[in-house]
Amino acid sequence: MVNIHLIAAARPNFMKIAPLFHALNATDWANPVLVHTGQHYDHNMSDAILEDLGVPKPDFHLGVGSGSHAEQTGSVMIAYEKICMKHRPDWIVVVGDVNSTAACAMVGAKLWIPVIHLEAGLRSRDRRMPEEINRLVTDAIADVLWTPSADADENLISEGIHEDQIDRIGNIMIDSFEMLRENIEQARAASKLALDPGNYALVTLHRPSNVDTLGSLRPIVDALLTASSELPIVFVAHPRTIKGLEKFSMKHEIEEAANVTLLEPVPYVRFMSLVTTAKVVITDSGGLQEETTYLGIPCLTLRENTERPVTVLLGTNELIDAGSLAKNLQSVLAGNWKKGKCPPLWDGHTADRAVESLKRRSTALQLSRK
Repeated sequence: MVNIHLIAAARPNFMKIAPLFHALNATDWANPVLVHTGQHYDHNMSDAILEDLGVPKPDFHLGVGSGSHAEQTGSVMIAYEKICMKHRPDWIVVVGDVNSTAACAMVGAKLWIPVIHLEAGLRSRDRRMPEEINRLVTDAIADVLWTPSADADENLISEGIHEDQIDRIGNIMIDSFEMLRENIEQARAASKLALDPGNYALVTLHRPSNVDTLGSLRPIVDALLTASSELPIVFVAHPRTIKGLEKFSMKHEIEEAANVTLLEPVPYVRFMSLVTTAKVVITDSGGLQEETTYLGIPCLTLRENTERPVTVLLGTNELIDAGSLAKNLQSVLAGNWKKGKCPPLWDGHTADRAVESLKRRSTALQLSRK
């Protein structure tokens, strides 16, 4: 059996790991081993999502928790190295762009364990973003790069990555959605909140550049409160966002607004139920830019740049700031938003292509060692 460590650390990781775990588990040659670093330790941010996705409890839980970037990265490296020394895998699959992604990739590279990066090649060109540094580091040292789109391939090749290392497999986030589509449709989360499906805005915010300072958060909250007079708003707030709202005495404004529903993080099925029946999504999330493009839902991304430009070029996404929120929302309400189309290989079969890639590369690796 080929032992494969699947590294999960933060909410989006879990959704990407689940289809791959199930696809590997269905084979007669692979043994997927789930490693939870504990970077996100809130129940709604991790355990509940794993339950939604039908993934068993992790085989290893590093329990790292919160901390500075250096503390998280170092703690994950120390804890994960011990796991690898005692239970050495044949492959390590790291996902996305969180601190645990780069940390576990470095452990693998230094122990000569082949590393695969799932969702490789994404670039925002903004090195002020910790995620961009993690993407660059991980892609530079990974042995195999699983990419979601053609622009990711181009980014890697321009950085000197050999084409033989790259397998474009598509967007695994879509696999998670399709795997649970029936449950998502049956959840009817909007109706349970007394909202009219197709007639509300879903809001998520979590990036430090938007929620950590008064100067950035105040204009966004003002814009959302103004927008709520045109359209009901469901604000699913990340713990970091709640902290910012409380710190700057804005949480009560949101809670008291007549047309705004403030929620803490919700499990994946319920959250995607809210996404699928939203008229528009307002976010700074990377994953939601992809999911809205797949679903054909207008997406207003409160960021200066995106590592997923295909969602702007082909999809339903546009980058905006708080000052242009009202104008863009009016375009959505007037029915003037672009329709977009789904990028190639965003079809719900990405995990199958990942398994094919891994089997082929495992066979080649075994032959090279004989």
